[in-house]
Amino acid sequence: MTDVSNGVLHTLFHSDQGGHEQVVLCQDRASGLKAVIALHSTALGPALGGTRFYPYATEEEAVADALNLARGMSYKNAMAGLDHGGGKAVIIGDPDVIKTEKLLLAYGRFVASLGGRYVTACDVGTYVADMDVVARECRWTTGRSPENGGAGDSSVLTAFGVYQGMRASAQHLWGDPSLRGRRVGIAGVGKVGRHLVEHLRDEGAEVVITDVRADAVRRILDRHPEGVTAVADTEALIRVDGLDIYAPCALGGALNDDSVPVLTARIVCGAANNQLAHPGVEKDLADRGILYAPDYVVNAGGVIQVADELHGFDFDRCKAKAAKIFDTTLAIFARAKEDGIPPAAAADRIAEQRMHEAAQARGW
Repeated sequence: MTDVSNGVLHTLFHSDQGGHEQVVLCQDRASGLKAVIALHSTALGPALGGTRFYPYATEEEAVADALNLARGMSYKNAMAGLDHGGGKAVIIGDPDVIKTEKLLLAYGRFVASLGGRYVTACDVGTYVADMDVVARECRWTTGRSPENGGAGDSSVLTAFGVYQGMRASAQHLWGDPSLRGRRVGIAGVGKVGRHLVEHLRDEGAEVVITDVRADAVRRILDRHPEGVTAVADTEALIRVDGLDIYAPCALGGALNDDSVPVLTARIVCGAANNQLAHPGVEKDLADRGILYAPDYVVNAGGVIQVADELHGFDFDRCKAKAAKIFDTTLAIFARAKEDGIPPAAAADRIAEQRMHEAAQARGW
């Protein structure tokens, strides 16, 4: 991206989200593309993470999000047992307005210029059809359609992994993994949330939903006339009486100084990335007796799928790997209890240990 503002440079070189190996600012004037590609770590292998297409208010905000998301992918991939580091890309703009084939092809050329250090996939605002276009310029693209040699929609296994994380949380807190009769609140019933509703209803859980898109809510209610209710917004959802589990499945920062004090649920387990708004929120949750299943652990089903696509996709193999999120989540809770720390800190320690050992093995 040319004509980079001082604000963006300040974010890059003075951010507390440091430690990144490489940040690429991309601009293609012909297509209107402005994008940021952030590589946090390649200690475990090529950085793997999706492409977010979002109308950021400023370039600085876009860079900050890319840095944060890339770091999260390093930890997610490490905890998922993948031979991949963490990376993320963001495209600046409203995808409903500026997304074109020309823009996606230009973006693909930028990803290809990294020579395989970064492997991209879908995220908020990008879809399987978009990855098919990007792949025309870049072979390091996953999340493609089955017709084009890909695995298709990764939200299916993302939701399955979150569901396994919920079951593990229930096992740890209540001594039984069953969610039958439990009341679960889902904020965001788009890509992942709608599949999560299916898992929960199949088991007999009561589900309360909300979404900024009325059509998404209506689609769920039409499909489930019983067992699913809706509330106006997330603020109302987190205050629902008798809520057992809260599942943030939209954008990050859902757990913050305003939401945690009024949250009624005993467990937080959702698909959204970067749910903790700032350091210290994990302790606030623990102090209130709320069990937090680290987001990057339970939402790893999607990245397990797109990573497998690079080696010839097999759904049953991926689902078996995603099912292990149940055991991984339980192990994190056990480590947290042993070390006397919140689960988020325990997950970080385990992930950092794996990345550190991999870096040492490479002689870094």
